[in-house]
Amino acid sequence: MANAFASLKVGPLTLPNRFIRSGANEMMTKGCVPTQSLLQFHERLAAGGVGLTTLAYIAVSPDGRTFTDQGVMNAATVSHYRAITDAIHAQGGKASAQITHGGSFAQHKELTTRRAMSASGGLDKIGLMLGRPFQHAMTRGDMEQVRGEFVRAAQLAAEAGFDAVELHMGHGYLLNQFISPLSNKRRDAYGGSAAGRARFPAEVLAAVKAAVGHKLAVLAKINLYDGAKGGATVDDAIVTAQVLELAGVDMLVLSGGRNIESPWVIFSSPLPYDDFLAGKPSLATRLQFQLLKMATPKSLRFSELYFLEAARRVRAAVSCHLGYLGGVLSLSAADKVLREGFDTVVIARALIHDPELVRRFRENPAHRSGCTACNRCVAAMYGPSGTHCPLTDNAISAALNQVPAGASG
Repeated sequence: MANAFASLKVGPLTLPNRFIRSGANEMMTKGCVPTQSLLQFHERLAAGGVGLTTLAYIAVSPDGRTFTDQGVMNAATVSHYRAITDAIHAQGGKASAQITHGGSFAQHKELTTRRAMSASGGLDKIGLMLGRPFQHAMTRGDMEQVRGEFVRAAQLAAEAGFDAVELHMGHGYLLNQFISPLSNKRRDAYGGSAAGRARFPAEVLAAVKAAVGHKLAVLAKINLYDGAKGGATVDDAIVTAQVLELAGVDMLVLSGGRNIESPWVIFSSPLPYDDFLAGKPSLATRLQFQLLKMATPKSLRFSELYFLEAARRVRAAVSCHLGYLGGVLSLSAADKVLREGFDTVVIARALIHDPELVRRFRENPAHRSGCTACNRCVAAMYGPSGTHCPLTDNAISAALNQVPAGASG
């Protein structure tokens, strides 16, 4: 069994240990530029012992944003991201840029096109609440454009000092809109079977790998299952993993659930919808939260290692590195994951609760995270301080959110 504190080579990258901070939206960008708050957030994680910390959801283009202020990887932001990676490296950690495109999951009105892009046309579930009721089925030309945007974003990530890029292919974003039968109704080579639906994401990954694979580890985050009627299953995830392995992925991070249809699956616990509504969101967002509250299973209860059973099936089907994500709260749970043959342990909420968790594990193997899986950190990310744990109140000062990373302020 690998020791949780042993190094691991992933592509050209050597991780100092097996702990990865998962890409979970920080909401600490302003005008699409990373802020000093984001720098301090990840600096604290690296200082706390995380081997690789992931900057969540960096859009590959302005149209790829899900929110108006969301970070975009472009020439104007490289120096700001470089300030963050320099801070992470100074603490002994490694940095990963989660690059992606939202497709039709765009919760703003600033698209350059009349309709949002997706795998298939038809009703735009998010756009419907924004006066944009229909989405556009991507053409081959659209695919070439988006593939090029991913490649350029990865190249800029290398310039910005990142050690890895993670292509987000889960949770209902554009590449997942191809993978999932909930959104892919195509009848060409990019639809139909699980292999066909994974074709475009695999082409994007292969292009990124060819462009930066000698410099950066190339990861992908995929769903184990959608957890919604008619959605992708574990059998589909196995095919997706095999296709991406053939495309050259250095490591897969295994997650689950979709932001619109089944967000509770991502967390294996109910979302704090009353907290969301107390934040006075827009009417469209308020309606979205009300519908999700009604759809959340009443019997849902958090359990540690909640994705393990499904993840085992993918582990048995591929040889590439796999990162296990889902309910790790103790070193004993992390050790169990490694004994099962997974290569890294990927954590989000427990590290939001305590950025020094990995150091505490090293100093006291019996230590257990105090994270309660209440998910209030998810609601908190919409506030002025970005994501933080309301139980520990460890937010970075809200005033710093306005200051670009690397600026003197």
